[in-house]
Amino acid sequence: MNSPKPLLAISVSLLLISAVFGVLNGGKAKALRTDVATVTSQRETAERQRQTAEKNIKDREAKVANEVGKIAENESRIASAEAELVKTQTEKSDLQGKLQANEAQIAELQKHVQEMTQPLANPNPGAPSVAELQAQLDDARKQLESAEHEKTLIAEKMRPAREQSRGPEVMVQRREPSFHPSVRGTVLAVNQAYNFVVLNLGDRQGLEPNAEMLVLRDTTIIGKIRISSVEPATSIGDILGNSLARGVQVQPGDTVIYAGSNS
Repeated sequence: MNSPKPLLAISVSLLLISAVFGVLNGGKAKALRTDVATVTSQRETAERQRQTAEKNIKDREAKVANEVGKIAENESRIASAEAELVKTQTEKSDLQGKLQANEAQIAELQKHVQEMTQPLANPNPGAPSVAELQAQLDDARKQLESAEHEKTLIAEKMRPAREQSRGPEVMVQRREPSFHPSVRGTVLAVNQAYNFVVLNLGDRQGLEPNAEMLVLRDTTIIGKIRISSVEPATSIGDILGNSLARGVQVQPGDTVIYAGSNS
């Protein structure tokens, strides 16, 4: 009968070998679990970083879009400001041109003032007489109120251009009006819509508000105006509508002479 010792030795050897392989496999499994945990942690970290990066990109895109909108708005404001500046400069240039033209006409009239101071007769018997014109003054008073606003605007527009062309002036005491009855002027512009005219006579010639002027064409009296606004070198006067003959209108270039004061 065989001895059991060899079989026992073989069994023990197999158990030892199995134990060794078990220990080795357990270490490998533990290492694998550790590797899996590490990889999972790295993947989660990478995912968080990706989400953070996407959020930062979206925030930057929103900021860029906002800045682009602000730039477009600023460019629009700049364009509007430039257009307004061009308009203002054009208006200023137009006013300065009108001022220079008025001053040139004033200078020309002053050179010939001695020739124009002779009294004129009214050779046209059909034209209204001075007495008739005076009787018609009150009928035109209702036409004044509707024109006051626009006359004020024109006077305000003319004032800055004159102040810029004259430069700084020394303040002096206002002199008493000394309008000479023989001084004559010219109609520079006519506003038919609001029934008023602009004259090349002003405070420098002693003209004052409410002064009344006869309007002549050639040597014929065609109507009458009343001064409502006076500037240093120009003035605005209301056309007394009922003083005009039928079909006659005041025109630029007509002559005006002093008729009296209604103050």
